Amino acid sequence: MERTYPPGVTCWIDTAQPDPEAARRFYGGLFGWTFENVSPPGDDVYLMGRLDGQDAAAVARGDGPAEWTTYISTDDIDATVARVVAAGGTALGPPLAAGDSGTSAPCADPQGARFELWKAGSFSGAQAVNGPASWNFSDLRTPDPTAGKAFYTSVFGWDYLDLGPTVEAMISVAGYGAHLAATADPDIYERQAVAPDGFENVIGAVEPTAGDERPRWRVKFSVANRAASMELAESLGATVLGTEDQVWALLADIRDPQGAEFTISEFVEPE
Repeated sequence: MERTYPPGVTCWIDTAQPDPEAARRFYGGLFGWTFENVSPPGDDVYLMGRLDGQDAAAVARGDGPAEWTTYISTDDIDATVARVVAAGGTALGPPLAAGDSGTSAPCADPQGARFELWKAGSFSGAQAVNGPASWNFSDLRTPDPTAGKAFYTSVFGWDYLDLGPTVEAMISVAGYGAHLAATADPDIYERQAVAPDGFENVIGAVEPTAGDERPRWRVKFSVANRAASMELAESLGATVLGTEDQVWALLADIRDPQGAEFTISEFVEPE
């Protein structure tokens, strides 16, 4: 069954790169994705990355620094843009239709973290998620977690769960687990039986920035083995920026050959 995304749920990621073909080679080599240019004739490339035939992420051409972008689902893009602005955020451009796939709108929160809104048409969002070589979470990295949480609650109605000392808070969308159980993930409650209460509704985390880190949405990809993936990424021209061991995950921050940063995450079950 197709995975669909209720309003307020992060639903898609893509990366703008100065050289999309080089990015295709890097991410294809790192995650085993295959790519198809899904842009209409005459438009610039939009390379759809697929894992085992399922949409995983995409590569586009960008004029600025290479970066990953996270999209958040909405059922009324104009009303959501208005809430972004009313809550102190910024609309970075008007809503733009992508054919019959859907409509996007670029925004930034008051601390400067950028994201895109997505109102689905024929395209709902990522279908390959949470397994090795696919998108796991997007986490908000912000210098003011309290203000960040208040902004996104005002715009999307998010709640936050305190699940331990390794993160500021986990982002929770009420009813999301029930939606997954009724659609694309009927076994979610059984699979997450050992997880903390409410984890089925979690879509990411809010974390404080460190040092001179800019506010951003940090994209995480699941991997089967952190050490092996770090080695492979370096062999493909990436830089490992650092590692972190959390209760449920072994993380590594990576900068790809064109400068886009992301995180890989190996799941570990606590003893």
